[in-house]
Amino acid sequence: MTIKEVAAAAEVSVGTVSNVLNRPNAVSDETRLKVLDAIDRLGFVRNAGASLLRGGRARTIGLITLDIRNPFFTELARSVEHTAREAGYLLVLCNSDENRTQEKRYLELLEEQRVNGVLISPVNERDNTLQWLRDRGTAVVLLGHDRRSFCSVRVDDVSGGELAADHLLDLGHRRLAFVTAPLTIAAYNSRLTGVRRALARRGLPDDACEVVEVGSLGTAAEGRVASDILVDDHPEVTAAVCGNDLLALGLIAGLLRHGIRVPGDISVVGYDDIELAEHSSLPLTTIRQPKQELGRVATNLLIEEGQRGAAHAHQQIVFQPEFVLRDTTAAGRRSAPRRRTEGR
Repeated sequence: MTIKEVAAAAEVSVGTVSNVLNRPNAVSDETRLKVLDAIDRLGFVRNAGASLLRGGRARTIGLITLDIRNPFFTELARSVEHTAREAGYLLVLCNSDENRTQEKRYLELLEEQRVNGVLISPVNERDNTLQWLRDRGTAVVLLGHDRRSFCSVRVDDVSGGELAADHLLDLGHRRLAFVTAPLTIAAYNSRLTGVRRALARRGLPDDACEVVEVGSLGTAAEGRVASDILVDDHPEVTAAVCGNDLLALGLIAGLLRHGIRVPGDISVVGYDDIELAEHSSLPLTTIRQPKQELGRVATNLLIEEGQRGAAHAHQQIVFQPEFVLRDTTAAGRRSAPRRRTEGR
């Protein structure tokens, strides 16, 4: 079965059938439904390989995440997959593990496959490979970064850091910790900036917040390492803001192992609002990112850029985070409790 036979059955031109398959927005609803009906009746299956040989692009998009083990990226990927599938695109999921070399290799592989576009949470948003992709006609949308020459979708992480710190300061805490993966990752750096802004508004210095930088991926295991550091080196800390929920959940597990009560002795705020944050044995106070909206909007921007090319106007979309109060924060003590390590 060929595209010519579909065109004849639908009584339209071959070009119209091609538009229905590749640029459905360019065709009226009535015509598109007529062509789709002919495709169903004839059992036509498009030959994507032939399209690529003619210099086209696959109806495929790539998603490169920093760490797919983090449920935030898993939930984001599900939203991207759903939106892509509804638009008739296949999703290829790649995991950079926050490794620049691995990220660059994935970008090259996706271009070799002639994907229609790439959604990426970049390890380094200034990498020239992203511009190289764009120059070759591949759409690129940045997740969690803001670069004017690209479409981007992100959350205002500075505001999120402020929300977390303001809550703890309102409770009376004056010695905080910021538990984070490497600050070379823009999102964590922005969240710390927000914490420091909240401190400055209260007339408190930057050193009222100890920065505890652990590991490389922001995992729960690294959060437990942070608990050892707080216990051994920072007994004055009465509250912690964590760069993500996994760090927060690991930190809480480690503190409890040391015999330190949460929130009785130390309050903890996470970031992301992954599903486990609400359903853990001690529901986590956190900052919510609108993961479903992030994925949906980013995917639609990518598809639009792939369809319109140079006519597409780049957009930088910024969502506001939301504070979620649960059970891991409480009023601060005037002085930090003596650290207990019986459970260590």
